[in-house]
Amino acid sequence: MSELETKTPEAANNEAQNQNESASEGQIGLESTVVASVITALEASDEEAVRELVEPLHYSDAADLVEQLNVEQRRQLIEQAHDALDPEFLVEIDETVRDEIIEHIGIENVANAVSNLDTDDAVNVIGELEEEDQQQVLESISVADRAIIEKSLSYPEYSAGRLMQREVMTVPQFWTVGETIDFMRQIAEQDDWAVPDLYYEIVVVDPKHCPVGRVPLSTLLSAKRPVKITDIMSSEIKLISATMDQEEVAHLFRQRDLVSASVVDDEGRLVGMITIDDVVDVIDEEAEEDIMRMGGVREDDFYSAAIDTTRARFSWLFINLGTAIAASLVIGLFQASIEQIVALAVLMPIVASMGGNAGTQTLTVVVRALATKEITPANAMRQVGKEFMVGAINGVLFAVLMGVVAWLWFDVPMLGVVIAMAMVVNLVVAGLAGASIPMALEKVGVDPAIASSVFLTTVTDVIGFLVFLGLGTWLLI
Repeated sequence: MSELETKTPEAANNEAQNQNESASEGQIGLESTVVASVITALEASDEEAVRELVEPLHYSDAADLVEQLNVEQRRQLIEQAHDALDPEFLVEIDETVRDEIIEHIGIENVANAVSNLDTDDAVNVIGELEEEDQQQVLESISVADRAIIEKSLSYPEYSAGRLMQREVMTVPQFWTVGETIDFMRQIAEQDDWAVPDLYYEIVVVDPKHCPVGRVPLSTLLSAKRPVKITDIMSSEIKLISATMDQEEVAHLFRQRDLVSASVVDDEGRLVGMITIDDVVDVIDEEAEEDIMRMGGVREDDFYSAAIDTTRARFSWLFINLGTAIAASLVIGLFQASIEQIVALAVLMPIVASMGGNAGTQTLTVVVRALATKEITPANAMRQVGKEFMVGAINGVLFAVLMGVVAWLWFDVPMLGVVIAMAMVVNLVVAGLAGASIPMALEKVGVDPAIASSVFLTTVTDVIGFLVFLGLGTWLLI
């Protein structure tokens, strides 16, 4: 069989069932042949084959599958096999695609899916719905689930309260290891206990339901049954406020190498637990958001319609047009000089381009360091000084190189001196601007990833043209 041929639904189904085994052998993600076979089955309206193909998929692979289909194929898949998909695929799927899926499956089926999710995942899905749809979903689930989810939704967006799961394994201080293990076995057989399906530690609480310690499962299982929980618990427990920003939560997990952490309300009472799998998603989301904003894109619009993407990008391009006009006005001041010495027009883009690229390098490093809390008031000026030195050294090196090139190119020694001096000045300015602009924006409460690149481009272009053309006018004319 050639690589371009599509496998039969039966063969692809066997392949889908073995994806977990393949992953352990190095194969990660959804096989393209499975996607092709699903498309073939959809085109043939073979509902049974579609269900056989998607049912064994891991929910993350199911999300990848849905994202790779076009709008009509997604509609067909949902109509034929939405109940064969693990409800958790709704958590993994892109938000734009999720809106399509929810529209197809209907509020009742969304409510059924949400009821089978952990509270943190349920809040994630419901929190991104329109207010009217949110209310309909909440009215369609049980009273107990609705109360828990509504409480989580009451916390600020992107806070620990939205990120946490409400199901937590807790025990009182006066219990023994034996009593705790017996309780764990008892509730494992019941569906009405608010405990997670998977947990790494037990939280010990006082009578007010405030956390006083934690017991890793490994510690619990290695202790004797008569031992008191308080004798084996660790009282060094890091508590997270429910209103803490999720980016701060991710930083805390990274700094302390946490696997899970308890979340408390303003009175110190335990209200939930955050686990590392959710923090990994936050780190990914925050990194993606910073990259998108530095590129002038407010959010991932890969799955959005062309008109929506155009509308989202227009405002940023409009701002950049303004900065380009500002640079052009500077050039216009030296129009007479450029008319007399055409070489200035040939060489000036080099100066601006080198400054822009050098500044972007510095900007990228500093924005990342701000996001990871590596830059503090104590070392901020040291970082600015370092970038000044880097800009100066690179400026001198490239000044010599470009000065010689300009001299030999146009056979005008003084032209080489002009571009060399401009190169040094612009690379130094680029280093200083690339370091100081994001720090200044951070200090005034503006996300550095949003506006830093616009200010940097303006500075390097304006200063580059001004210095180069100004020196050229002064020394050559």
